[in-house]
Amino acid sequence: SPPLLGLLPGRFSIFPLFFLALLLGFASLLWLQLSCSGEGPPCPPQAPLPPPAEDEPSWGPHRLALLVPFRERFEELLTFVPYMHRFLSKKRIRHHIFILNQVDHFRFNRASLINVGFLESSNDTDYIAMHDVDLLPLNEQLDYSFPEAGPFHVASPELHPLYHYKTYVGGILLLTKQHYEMCNGMSNRFWGWGREDDEFYRRIKGAGLQVRRPSGITTGYETFQHLHDPAWRKRDQKRIAAQKQEQFKVDREGGLNNVRYRIESRTALNVAGAPCTILNILLDCDMSETPWCTFG
Repeated sequence: SPPLLGLLPGRFSIFPLFFLALLLGFASLLWLQLSCSGEGPPCPPQAPLPPPAEDEPSWGPHRLALLVPFRERFEELLTFVPYMHRFLSKKRIRHHIFILNQVDHFRFNRASLINVGFLESSNDTDYIAMHDVDLLPLNEQLDYSFPEAGPFHVASPELHPLYHYKTYVGGILLLTKQHYEMCNGMSNRFWGWGREDDEFYRRIKGAGLQVRRPSGITTGYETFQHLHDPAWRKRDQKRIAAQKQEQFKVDREGGLNNVRYRIESRTALNVAGAPCTILNILLDCDMSETPWCTFG
């Protein structure tokens, strides 16, 4: 008999071994089929794209800081980073992905994380994308290029699978760093889920900027894949005490100028060959100003 069979117990025959290998092969094929279907996350790239050459003129002079607010959604992160790296590389968009990981014990604050990401993004990036981790662009015609003419809302109400009101600017929004500074960033008063985008829309208007949106996209509500499943990962939508009234007000004082935070660590990471930077962020809360940053 072959030498390897001599290492097996005497009662172990080759037939169960063959059956086990066949079963494992079938399970692998089934997993690939499910993971590549429309119901599951998109397939990872078969081969990583090479990084852009710094002297390659076709990539253009601009560099995007992709700012991704994040907390404990690792399965979405494992899909998001390689997918977006490939998507942007195919479009020849120079980019740096920043995962803004909130590690304190306060309620989630998406707006403050974006402010921190803006301040901590490297000087070699000149525009940002405020990008949800659970929203993947499926249509390659979507434009992620430098939004010189003003804020560009990639996930427009006509295309977003969930939110369709006219003043919606969430999901994916591109701005030059100059325009974001003109708005003084986003308000830091929004702890919990929602409303920070609505307030930021008013800031955009107050800065004299006009929101632009995609045109000529024919894929409708199938333009994006939404990964979030609210059935098993509920959002923090509670409104506590004065928060119910405050959520509809415009914050005319706070933003980039007063976000309070500390960077616990900064880590360069590769996810399936796609580079990103993980910022572990400790936000601070003034309990006298926004007592709803905790559940009490």
